[in-house]
Amino acid sequence: MAHQHDHAGHSPHSPGPLADASVRVARETDTPAVGLVQATVWREAYAEVLPAEVLETFEPQAFASVWRQSLAAPPQGVYRLLAACAGDQVVGFAAIGPSQDPDASPGTGELSALGVHPQARRVGHGSRLLNAAVDTLRGAGADRLHTWVLASDEATRAFLLDAGLDPDGAFRDRVVSPDGETAREVRLVADITPEPPGQ
Repeated sequence: MAHQHDHAGHSPHSPGPLADASVRVARETDTPAVGLVQATVWREAYAEVLPAEVLETFEPQAFASVWRQSLAAPPQGVYRLLAACAGDQVVGFAAIGPSQDPDASPGTGELSALGVHPQARRVGHGSRLLNAAVDTLRGAGADRLHTWVLASDEATRAFLLDAGLDPDGAFRDRVVSPDGETAREVRLVADITPEPPGQ
């Protein structure tokens, strides 16, 4: 369901109503825009964690190439790349699939990436992406959601906590550079079992 919002960068000279905000399954033609959003968001999130020369390797084209290959030959299972749009412009993305955690119970889905361009934040794109991710995973039979968040990324962690996810005490140190530098991530989880009708 689309909602009208005022978006950053909207020109007052544009004809017609404000751009509709929506979420849909991403297409291969969306990958350059997804790559741009991911590079921008990742550079921001890792700015306090990695040196500048490593941040510079977070290139839109490199991210776009990975997403293009993934969409062209998706792995087995319910893997989806979702795109948040302001009108026709992709301003955010979310990637979901089965949880890869060794301790995950059957029926656990994973939100493996979530990002909204800084100029398009605070108008609901992140919430729409998260809701679409949960709905898609539920539709595939998932009853639990896992996601890993940079321990230093307070804004994303606060957003997810407000949305109903909670830390379960698990953490990991993920290699994030060719030189072997690591970043601490914490796991957030949620029960996404649908409520019975009439609740």
